[in-house]
Amino acid sequence: MLVEIWSDIVCPWCYIGKRRFEAALSQFEHADEVEVRWRSFELNPGASQRSSRTMAEAIALKYGTSVEEASRRLISLDRLAAHDGLHYDLAKTQGGNTFAAHRLLHFAYEKDSATAAALKEALLHAYFEELKPIGERETLLEAAQLVGIDRDEANEVLSSDRYGEDVRRDEAEANALGCAGVPFFVFDRTFSVPGAQDPETLLLTMRRVWERGRSLETAPASAGGSKCTDESCGI
Repeated sequence: MLVEIWSDIVCPWCYIGKRRFEAALSQFEHADEVEVRWRSFELNPGASQRSSRTMAEAIALKYGTSVEEASRRLISLDRLAAHDGLHYDLAKTQGGNTFAAHRLLHFAYEKDSATAAALKEALLHAYFEELKPIGERETLLEAAQLVGIDRDEANEVLSSDRYGEDVRRDEAEANALGCAGVPFFVFDRTFSVPGAQDPETLLLTMRRVWERGRSLETAPASAGGSKCTDESCGI
């Protein structure tokens, strides 16, 4: 079974969704036959390398609410993430452009899927739990080194425009599949689940898709609405 997950490095729901999917996968009877592919999705393609606003200010501007209300929502999400074993302090996260990070992930897949998966985790951890600026090259190089990618090779990729088309292709596919927010899970290109659903929902979906077989060629059917404020980060 192929599970494709569209997500962005700066999306708090994406890291939560990753943990919930991992919990579901650990209970899936055919986990050793599941291939996971991380797909690119930029919540803000026009973002600067490093944001000049606090996260609370950015959220308030995006959703048309007050900074105070945005701050309360962030604290609430910090607490929710803790239930999935994550340590957030969203008010201190240093937002920025994630295009380079997505390009680096595509480069990691040329190594192998295990390296790419490890890099995905390292990038999310660096941004959310170490509060590093994800748009800056040094953050990306440190994450690459941590998972065994040669620093000079990674730097060469980041100094070029390599894998940019791969990122855009992922984003075009997301649009074609009806993805309006992330995380967005697609199972064998036959069924999709939007948002950071609970492990039980993800596990049930995997079991149903497995039972239906891997030969279906139909477009994904949504398992629910694409909400931008509940369990996913929307465009």
